[in-house]
Amino acid sequence: MTTAQDLLFVAMDLPSTRSLERGDLSLALAGAELIDLLGLGAVTLDGESVLPTGRSVAADPLLELAAAAVAPVADGETVEDWLWRRGRGLPDTYIAALEADGLLGREQRRRYLVLRTSRMVLRDSDGRRRAAHRWAADEPTLLALAAAIGISGPPPVPEPAPGPVATVVTAVRHAVDELAAERSRRARRLDEANQTYVRRGF
Repeated sequence: MTTAQDLLFVAMDLPSTRSLERGDLSLALAGAELIDLLGLGAVTLDGESVLPTGRSVAADPLLELAAAAVAPVADGETVEDWLWRRGRGLPDTYIAALEADGLLGREQRRRYLVLRTSRMVLRDSDGRRRAAHRWAADEPTLLALAAAIGISGPPPVPEPAPGPVATVVTAVRHAVDELAAERSRRARRLDEANQTYVRRGF
């Protein structure tokens, strides 16, 4: 199991302090993948630039896809660039993998945080228990990524030690804040447009 998978399990199992946005989860999953790639030596950071090392990854099929998606050194890519590019549609990819592995079931009465229109819920599994163990152990990386998207944890949230992992977590927080600001701007423009229609008698 990977940090991204653990984060998804946590997102589905635990309450959030605000409505969990799919875009926020996308960014956090991409950050989790990058942290694991750093840990495996498949990528390195030069400041905020993500650089592939050429080292192969055989830990997990989805992580292999993530490693293959890293931009060539010549193209250059910042951590935030990676989050936005890699994160697009990533929750669907991970949920499809859970379905394929038989780790999702259907229940009519339980709310499902990540896909509000779905009745699919997690089944008990080793991966789910592993994620719960990491959470209960106050594992800094997992708690920091979860906190960035509003998932409740025991305060205070432990911070990863200074270094590449902390750089990725900071980038996730910044990207989530940027996305929230964009949603707010869109909502404000829509509200202003609605008020204009009302004033004009539409």
